[in-house]
Parts: sequence; C-alpha cells; structure tokens
Amino acid sequence: MATLAADLLNGSRRALARALTVVENERPDAQALLTALYPHTGRAWVIGVTGAPGTGKSSLVSAMAAAYRKQGKTVAIVAVDPTSPFTGGAILGDRIRMRDLSGDAGVFIRSMATRGSLGGLARTTRDAVRVLDAAGFDIILMETVGAGQSEVDIARAAQTTLVVEAPGLGDDVQAIKAGILEIADVLVVNKSDRPGADNTVRALRAMLELGHPTNGGRMISHHGLMMSDDITHPSPALPVGDVWLPPVLRTIATGDSRTQNDGIVELLTQIETHRAYLLDGHRLREREHDRIEHEIRDRLAHTLMKNLLNAVSSEYYESVISQVQARTLDPHSAIQALLSAR
Repeated sequence: MATLAADLLNGSRRALARALTVVENERPDAQALLTALYPHTGRAWVIGVTGAPGTGKSSLVSAMAAAYRKQGKTVAIVAVDPTSPFTGGAILGDRIRMRDLSGDAGVFIRSMATRGSLGGLARTTRDAVRVLDAAGFDIILMETVGAGQSEVDIARAAQTTLVVEAPGLGDDVQAIKAGILEIADVLVVNKSDRPGADNTVRALRAMLELGHPTNGGRMISHHGLMMSDDITHPSPALPVGDVWLPPVLRTIATGDSRTQNDGIVELLTQIETHRAYLLDGHRLREREHDRIEHEIRDRLAHTLMKNLLNAVSSEYYESVISQVQARTLDPHSAIQALLSAR
C-alpha cells in the first residue's frame, strides 16, 4: 500500500484506479492506504449534485466538468448508481452520458454502486473522494443516485451541495414539501427550456419564502437574507450576517445549438461565491467539524454493529429472530438479549 500511495501521489492514473478499487471493495489493506493518503487531502473543492431521477444530473455534471476544464481546473467525478436489491448488480451507466469528457487527461470519472447503502451515496464514497483529493484534483463532483426526498448524506460529504429540479416532475406542493431542498446551497432548475420552468422556479422561491415576509413584492427575506423574486433572472446570493441564502438558477445542460450549456457559467460563479462565503471567517472550519462528527458517528455505529454480530453466534442470532417472529420475545427485549450475549 505504501508503494501504491506513492505512485498515486506521483500522478499515476493506474495507481489511482487501483486505489479506488481497494477502497471501494473494502479490502483489509484499504485502511493502511487511506491512512497514508489522508495527510495529502483537504485541497479539492467537493461539490455534491443531487435531485430526483430525470432532472438531468449526469448531463449537468458533464457540462460543469467541461466548463471547469475551460478554466484550466482538473476535475474528478464520482457517480453513484443504485444496486439492485434483487440481483445485487448495478448498471454504472452514468459515464455513457459523459462520453464528451472521454480522452481528457484532466478528467477522471469513477462510477460506484450503493451496495445497499441508503441516503444517495455508497458507504465508501467519502473514502473514494479522499483518494481523488489526494491525487490532486481541483474539483470533485459527486453525483448521487437520485433517490428522492431522503437523500441527505451528500450534504455531509460535500462542501457545496446542488439540488437539481426540473419542470414537469410534480406540482408546487411537491417542490415545497421535499425535505431534500433544505440541504441545498444552490438550487438548480435544469431543463429550463421546457414548459413549466417558470412555475418550478416560482415554487422553489415560495419554499424559500415560507415563514418570511416579502418586501414590496421585490425582495424575499430568508433567514436574514434578501433575494429578488424576479423569476427571469438568477436570484443573487446576498449573505447578510452569518447565513447563506440558496440562489435559484436556471440551466440547460443539453439542448440545441442555441441553448446548450445555458446557465452553466452562472452556476459555476455561484459555486465560487458560496466557496468564498465559507472561506470567510470560520464557516468552513465549523462545517468541516460537523461533517467529521457525523462521519465518526456513522463509522462508529457500523463498527459497533459489526463487532456485535461477530461476537454473537449465528445460531443464537437466528434463535432470537425466531422468538420475535413467534411473539415470545418483543424486539426491544431481543436487542437486550443480543447485547447481553457478548
């Protein structure tokens, strides 16, 4: 692992691919590799892209990567696809939509399967991002599976989170009730050349406006911030005090020659604005502290569960399940019995 880490840090693409495989498969020597690479992390800016299926996340990620390359920045993409609960397989087909990036030495694309993990990411996604960070990429784009309203792990793994919506995926109430919108640093209405885009933008603005009065119909107050309610222009992010108002942007990742990549440059500008906001003062440090705390809790829960199951014989474990099924033992007492059996 020391040799693999050294080769990766020296720019070997083959070593990078091998390291990601080691981490994703959770090989016994994966932790030694991550330990060697960890001091070299913390330089990339990690952008999470999430949203419902059909919003064009993969096309948007591809357009963003191309725009970052024009700025001279290197880009890594982690695309997470769902694993079938029936066959255990995953298509890993996001790279098909990103074929325009093939052959670019400044872009690296890695597809991952969730392998049963919930929350939109695979359990090893954070570690894969650290490997890419250590490899020296400037920007890392994480695309989630598009599971829906409960896909919030991305906010704990990324520094800037984009929530992507699209016209025609539900009524105004659907946009407002979706708890996933609360994790957004930037709200993106993709496919905005389709009918209903104005209504989608308006619904998202209404969600931000909930509980906050408007000022003459021109400005919306949200957590101490002011935002224009003009749906024809991107709402500027105007931080007031110590909070951030998610701007609502319109993009067209794929379209005809006139509309292709419309709004992508403005999106990158807003991401940079959010980055500057976090770097001002202690905001980024505080967010990083919260993210690490959540990650340690998740890893601790996984490790404790693994150790518990390893300490209990499979026969006793199955007997407890049978007792619960036979109604001779309730689930709470079953947990106590398993804990006492160690």
